[in-house]
Amino acid sequence: MKRADSKSWKEKLAVLAGVGAFTLILEIWRELQGFVVRRFRIQLPYKTESGEAVKLIFLSDLHGKQYGNRNQELIAAIAKERPDYILIGGDLLTRDSASTERTALSLLRRLVKICPVYLANGNHEQRMRMNPEEYRGRYEKYIREVKSLGVHVLVNATEDCDMKGIPAAISGLEIPLACYAHFHSRDLKSADIKGKLGKAVRGKYQILLAHSPVYFDTYVKWGADLVLSGHLHGGVIGIPKFGGLITPQAELFPKYSGGLYRKGKRIGIVSQGLGTHTVNIRLFNPAEVVVVTLCPGAGREG
Repeated sequence: MKRADSKSWKEKLAVLAGVGAFTLILEIWRELQGFVVRRFRIQLPYKTESGEAVKLIFLSDLHGKQYGNRNQELIAAIAKERPDYILIGGDLLTRDSASTERTALSLLRRLVKICPVYLANGNHEQRMRMNPEEYRGRYEKYIREVKSLGVHVLVNATEDCDMKGIPAAISGLEIPLACYAHFHSRDLKSADIKGKLGKAVRGKYQILLAHSPVYFDTYVKWGADLVLSGHLHGGVIGIPKFGGLITPQAELFPKYSGGLYRKGKRIGIVSQGLGTHTVNIRLFNPAEVVVVTLCPGAGREG
């Protein structure tokens, strides 16, 4: 009798394990099919004459992913928000796949019809840019076409921008490729950023597009008021109370895997990204379009 009970218990456990595994696989599949729109509001510490809020869309880490035919679902979701500016934090493409460049260009061609688009490089574009022979000049051709669309390309560059009376500066930063190394990434100092961008612009709301969020404290020390990052893909698997599980650099439980972070009055927003790379998994970690609304007026940021 005891042997029969033991066998029955083991069979039930095996069934439960199978059901659990199937449920997780189904959830991974579901999350890979769509995205959510995640919203943040930032109350700026000064007023403007118009008093109008400014709506930013932030996209990151598409890696050639398409939502619907020619990204119609993604474009429709962005257009519905009626943004004033679209900011892109890099890795629209994947360096090992030339087809992702065509996907990126197709998307940008439509986004510029909605509002001004500002684009920074991620580690994939940066590696292609810095190794033209290895990638047969693909980056140079790609970026020429991007610029021809009217996209504001920010490769270690800053552009001033009057956002409905909000004096702003938007910068796009490439950090050293060694900062993306597995297991032993190098430190980043504010002097490294100054060497790329010069000093942060004073008297303007300094927005920094910096692909990796790992160095948020350094970006703030440099002078960024708002840092927009991605790269970590939300940590692949979301774990309650811990955030993401693992980074592309194989670091467990990254400090900045997704969401809003504060350091004094400075803010960092990290996108969980829209695509995947190498590990095609998302679990409790939906892809996302980030909407940031800047609200002028004295008061507490939130």
